[in-house]
Amino acid sequence: MTITAQAVHQVARPSGFPSLSDFAFTEHVLDAPSPGTALVENILLSVDPYMRELMDQAGLPGGVSWWDLDAPLEGRTIGRVLTSAAPSLAPGDLVLHRKGWRTHALVEASTVRVLPRYAGVPLTAYLSVLGGTGLTAYVALTRTLRLQPGEDLFVSAAASGVGTAVGQFSRLMGAGRIVGSVGSPVKVKRLVEDLGFDAAFDYHDGPVSDLLASAAPDGLDAAVENVGGDHLEAAIGSLRDFGRIAWVGAIAQYHSLDTPPPAPRNLFDVVGKSLRLEGVLVRDHNDAQSLLEDFAVPHIRSGALVPQETVVDGFENMAAAFLGALRGENMGKMIVRAGE
Repeated sequence: MTITAQAVHQVARPSGFPSLSDFAFTEHVLDAPSPGTALVENILLSVDPYMRELMDQAGLPGGVSWWDLDAPLEGRTIGRVLTSAAPSLAPGDLVLHRKGWRTHALVEASTVRVLPRYAGVPLTAYLSVLGGTGLTAYVALTRTLRLQPGEDLFVSAAASGVGTAVGQFSRLMGAGRIVGSVGSPVKVKRLVEDLGFDAAFDYHDGPVSDLLASAAPDGLDAAVENVGGDHLEAAIGSLRDFGRIAWVGAIAQYHSLDTPPPAPRNLFDVVGKSLRLEGVLVRDHNDAQSLLEDFAVPHIRSGALVPQETVVDGFENMAAAFLGALRGENMGKMIVRAGE
């Protein structure tokens, strides 16, 4: 059995914000799987802001890029096994793997996860609140911040996949006042009316430090930071003594790695307030996946947790969906649906 697969290649290094011309759609033939592998048809594919960093030349030490030019790209993906030469994988199995940005892939059985099926849980949730997005939010709250009931929390980029998961998770964990920053009045309204936030603001409306101080006049205990730059400065400024920051992302500098935004001018307040600032890499916490599912699945079934997702139909829209996620066109996790 051979399959003609489509794939997206990066063909140029962007300068600043990427464009569609940085990508090309290609076709290639996949042979039958060899022992220990399986051929999968990709159904749901993830595009994430962190991928912007992977497009640059300096992704790894020594100037080696994360994404090679003229090669299939990568990303979390859900696929259906078509044929298998691996005892642990059977035709029809739904698997999570990283050979994304293509319609079909040959995967090694040792590198994929056969997805459990929970009644009442949509398949897309395995890329959002039950996927890397949700796991990032969960470990940021439970392991990095160790959020306690009644504590007040700031979430930057709060309409993103991670941000919407953090907001809903923290409300279910009994957080006190939850404040979010977003990029439009529509998203402000969604956070407050639908997602359990007590307050939200559009960061375009003024200095972020002033907006956060107004939304949380009594200060905050913790922050999940996804932006960097002025948002990190605002978080440091609004935290009470012994506050904690889980630093997840730095959207503010993804398009300008050569000239990143100034470091927070109040960075030494981390010392003056005895704050704790800790980075969060989800790959360090794969052991928490079962804990996330134990927490989230009952809430999904009850309706208390609603996965926030923006689903774009058609594999031909992969690159456009990625650029849309960078522009903030999504509410929640951005997902491309390539098949049924």
